Amino acid sequence: MGKSLVRVKENSMFFGVCSGIAEYFNLELSKIRIAWVVSILFFGTGLLLYIVLAIVLNKKQYEDVSNFEINV
Repeated sequence: MGKSLVRVKENSMFFGVCSGIAEYFNLELSKIRIAWVVSILFFGTGLLLYIVLAIVLNKKQYEDVSNFEINV
């Protein structure tokens, strides 16, 4: 299955949108956050886009490893 854009709760501050974008495009999280703040301050569209993505994107699903056995 291919890579998809999702919200990632690891290293997230609010909803994980920036973390998901950084993971999807393989970029540094701090650069994504700085770009987002700049777009909010100077263009005003960043906040609306962030809210829309927080609603639309699915959360990243992690594998359940609680019942994982290691046979040695």
